[in-house]
Amino acid sequence: MSAAASIEDVRAWATTAARAASDKQGRDTIVLAVGEILAITDAFVITSGANPRQVRTIAEAVEEAVKLSGGPAPTRVEGLADASWVLMDYGDFVVHVMSEEARELYALERLWGDGEVWAWEERQTAGV
Repeated sequence: MSAAASIEDVRAWATTAARAASDKQGRDTIVLAVGEILAITDAFVITSGANPRQVRTIAEAVEEAVKLSGGPAPTRVEGLADASWVLMDYGDFVVHVMSEEARELYALERLWGDGEVWAWEERQTAGV
């Protein structure tokens, strides 16, 4: 975690990223807390898109939403050229936007499955 960011900040930014991905039809979006397991970052946001165009669109939406929420810009973005796996490194959290095939092949959820899953979906209230 960076000196300026609290775990609450990281959780808020990761949640913002997950919601932005979901808004662009990112599939099976999950936020994993990996800080206890992996010393280099606190959380992974993992989502998938149906095709390269959608993967790119999701990545762009995530970057814009995090920025608009007052979050950081990614320190690096890799994989936009072929868009089978776009990795967006924000330092305190990492967003993985993957094709369905890449997600199945690399199985990040299983690899880092010991991490706590952070709820990110807005709860609907009764009567709404």
